[in-house]
Amino acid sequence: MKKIYYEKVGRKYIPVSEYDSDLLDGFTKGNHLVMSYPGGQTRRFNIEPALAPMIAAGRYAEDAMSSAMVKVSEMRPHNKPVTEKQKKAWTALAKSFGDEVYYIELPSAREVAEAGLKAMEAEAVKLLEHPMVKQAYDEFMATCKLVLDSK
Repeated sequence: MKKIYYEKVGRKYIPVSEYDSDLLDGFTKGNHLVMSYPGGQTRRFNIEPALAPMIAAGRYAEDAMSSAMVKVSEMRPHNKPVTEKQKKAWTALAKSFGDEVYYIELPSAREVAEAGLKAMEAEAVKLLEHPMVKQAYDEFMATCKLVLDSK
């Protein structure tokens, strides 16, 4: 469905935006990886085709990585038990903020996992620039294709 939105300027209506449901789910030129799962989907645009299996595997691990990082990164005292001096310092910090809500912000587990995956993708791209790594990867992909074709 295509819909054009207009804005009245003086006595005329001029088009200001357009919505097209067919284009909404469209893809630009290039190679893309789409993953659908219960509750959503992710899309990675303009990826190197050779990296698709690694990126897909990393995306499958993203939820497990996030869950593990949430558990590990829960706030807790660094030195156990908290000393009376540390407790007073925390209370003083809270009082210095007054009635405003205060908190310490840490990156989300999802942000951390995404950063790790992006770093992994960047490293793979750099590694594949080396002729020996590229040759080994090509041999690996050819072997995988032979195994898949033989089934």
